[in-house]
Amino acid sequence: MSTTTTTDQTKYKLCYFVPPSSLQATKTAIFATNLAGVFSSLTDTSKVLYTNVCWETSGTGQFIPGPESTPDIGTRGKLEILEEVRVEIQVLGRENVRKVVEALKSAHPYEVPVYEVYKMENF
Repeated sequence: MSTTTTTDQTKYKLCYFVPPSSLQATKTAIFATNLAGVFSSLTDTSKVLYTNVCWETSGTGQFIPGPESTPDIGTRGKLEILEEVRVEIQVLGRENVRKVVEALKSAHPYEVPVYEVYKMENF
């Protein structure tokens, strides 16, 4: 199984926030790329040891939809406080991150999905 489309082995971490009702859909879209949450052997990177690896934690988010918004959740001009899940997934290679983020955006219910990408160091 090929897990990367590039020789770039730079590690990145994708973190995003999603309501619990859409958690599985976003993870399914991301993992379907075969580019995220894949861990290989430290001594032989051609051996994939784990797939669909991620970290999840629950928390509370808030926002006020603006007058030009089309919110999936909430009402324009009214504070919305809701449970969300923070998901963290490792991705190898900058171009792979772009593809994984596109998969996230396509499956995420928010008009503007909240996500962050961090470049990781290898020690």
